[in-house]
This record gives sequence, structure tokens and C-alpha cells, in this order.
Amino acid sequence: MSLTNLSQAPLGKASSYVDQYDARLLFPIPRAEKRAEIGVTTSMPFFGADMWTAFEVSWLNPRGKPQLALAHITVPCESPNIIESKSLKLYLNSLNNTAFADIEAVAAQIKRDLGAAVWQGASVQGAVGVRLVDPSLFDAQPIHELDGLSLDRLDIDCTRYAPAPDLLHTEMDSAPVSEVLVSNLLKSNCLVTGQPDWGSVQISYSGQAINQEGLLQYIVSFRNHNEFHEQCVERIFMDIWTRCQPIRLAVYARYTRRGGLDINPYRTSYPAALPANIRTARQ
Repeated sequence: MSLTNLSQAPLGKASSYVDQYDARLLFPIPRAEKRAEIGVTTSMPFFGADMWTAFEVSWLNPRGKPQLALAHITVPCESPNIIESKSLKLYLNSLNNTAFADIEAVAAQIKRDLGAAVWQGASVQGAVGVRLVDPSLFDAQPIHELDGLSLDRLDIDCTRYAPAPDLLHTEMDSAPVSEVLVSNLLKSNCLVTGQPDWGSVQISYSGQAINQEGLLQYIVSFRNHNEFHEQCVERIFMDIWTRCQPIRLAVYARYTRRGGLDINPYRTSYPAALPANIRTARQ
């Protein structure tokens, strides 16, 4: 299935909400076509995952009493597919009037279904991570902004609102640095509906110093760009990787939720533990 098949997806269409379990509602979208646009065709130059938070998860216990939880979902970037977000919302809502023995049974079912969807078509099947947070633990869920030096402090002119990798450059003859830079000014639009996607981005790297003014202008240049969250982060990673040639690079974005879901992609040039899936104030 290619991006040309997005016309079959539920995104941007009026939908009937099914309240009985139906895994067929999940709509996988291959990563390959968009990756080819940024030069990723064979071996991937990054590791990482897409970390989802689902805020609207509910089901029935064996006595018919509604239960609810938050869901933390981790999709490895090695999987051949992403899940179209509205289809995930519809799938999760199909649990609403479905009885499960306990919260562990719900997590296991979601894990099986999402794993089958994101690894569909792969010669080697992997898994996804699913963790459900019981309401008794809601009060302990933290809020924390991305750590790093804020690029938004810079007083700059911004005139370009489509991805402009030529804005990226390193400081000539600079000593190697290791730094973490953040911005809350990332905005793009949904590839299908054009709805705005608001995000914050953290860029960690080691190597020749990246010009911070150009980097912020580059981040702002995504403002009118239509692409899914995962695709935007991979584009940012590849543009910095190829134009600035850092020794190490990690790009992490946290997007505000829509439809009870937020998506937080992380890509790194080296094997590393995933960031804790902690929401920001805007999420």
C-alpha cells in the first residue's frame, strides 16, 4: 500500500464509531515511499521509535463496568509501517463496549493488533510496546519541557515556510561541541487534512557547531509543510545529518495531541535508550 492509497484511510472523512472490538479498523501506511524522498532507501542511518500517548482508552470489565487508562505505545522505527492516527482512534474506541478480564488482557490485545499492523509485510515480525496506566497512577504522571538551550530566544527574521535545508550550516573553523538545542516553534500540517500539527523539537548533536540562527529558521520553514509527524522528524534528521555532518545526532519531537492522541518520534544516529515518554505542558 502506498501513499496514493491514503484515499482509503478514514482520515479527513466522516466516520461511524464502532464500539465493539474490531482490529480491522487499523490502517497501516508504509514508511518506504516518504523515506525514499529523503534518501533512505536501503539501510537506515538512524535508530529510534515513535512514542504515542493515547488519552482515551476505555473498555468493560466482566461485570460490564467501564474501565479506563492512559496508554503509552512504542512503535520501532524499523517497522515497515506507521499507523494512520484516526484509524488508531477508531480502533481504540472499538474497545469501549468490549469486555476484558483485566487491564493486562487489554494491553496484550492492543499489543498484538498494533504489532500485526505495523509489521505487516515484513519478512521478520517484531513487536510494539504497550503500557497502560491505571487511574490510580494518574496523579503521578509528570509534565516536563524538553531539556536544552532554547533557540526561540534568538531575534531573527523568518521568511521561508517550506522546508529549506540550505538554511543549515556549521560555523566555519569552530571547535567541536556537544550541545542540546530546543524549539517550541515547530509546526507542520497533516498530509491529508491540512490540519495544523504543533510541536516542540529537541536536537542533540556532537560535531562542528551548527549555526543556531539558521537552525531556527530551518525549523520555522516547516510551518506550511504537509507531512505526518514521523516523516517530518526523519526529514529534519536527514537534512541536519547530510548538511552539517555531525558525529552524533538525535532528533526528538513532541507534538500536541489531536483526537486524544499525541505522537512523539525519536531518531538517533547511534543506539540509545528512548527518552521517557513525558508530556509537555502543551500536550
